[in-house]
Amino acid sequence: MGGDVPSTFGSASSSSSSNGQTDKQVERLPMPSRNPLPLSASQEAQVRDIFYARVRRQCTEEIKAFAECALGRTFSVPFACRAPHRVMNNCMKLHATPAEQDAAREEWFALRMERARERERKARRKAEQEAFLREWWGLPEKDREEARRELEKLNQKERVEQLRKTSLRCGGPGLDWVPQGYEAVAPSPTSGQDSSPGFRTTITLDAF
Repeated sequence: MGGDVPSTFGSASSSSSSNGQTDKQVERLPMPSRNPLPLSASQEAQVRDIFYARVRRQCTEEIKAFAECALGRTFSVPFACRAPHRVMNNCMKLHATPAEQDAAREEWFALRMERARERERKARRKAEQEAFLREWWGLPEKDREEARRELEKLNQKERVEQLRKTSLRCGGPGLDWVPQGYEAVAPSPTSGQDSSPGFRTTITLDAF
């Protein structure tokens, strides 16, 4: 996320959803650790969306001025709205700082309880719709084993990678340097898999 500047038109839906989460009173949890925690690609994308939304909230007036200038224009926007566009970009560059990125990451960790509840609501809504369709079309009910697996998946917590303490010093060929007393976590060699913790292999290295 280093040096990223949010696009004005790219993620309106993510910006509005983030605003909805922050405007209402939601339960916020503390950071699990003050040390940097590695996240999966999808989790980093969520943090980046929060970062973009936070920057846009601080440049609301500049974005609104550019949008009003661009309203009803097509090819003449780069020429007629050059000044408000420059002001808007300068505002977003000014607020797109590493401190704002850290604040977005902390907000992502603080809202993990709200995300868990949202996943639970969606899963239960999906189960209700499936049950209705099965009843409507006279399809057989799900077996107990499949229902149990879905319930266990629903109750799983959001996973975040962490470096676990060992008596080792650092990684070997092809691995990033690992501080002394920690364990190296390397991607699984299986191609085409997501980089989430579920597809990662823990490697134990010999000390030297």
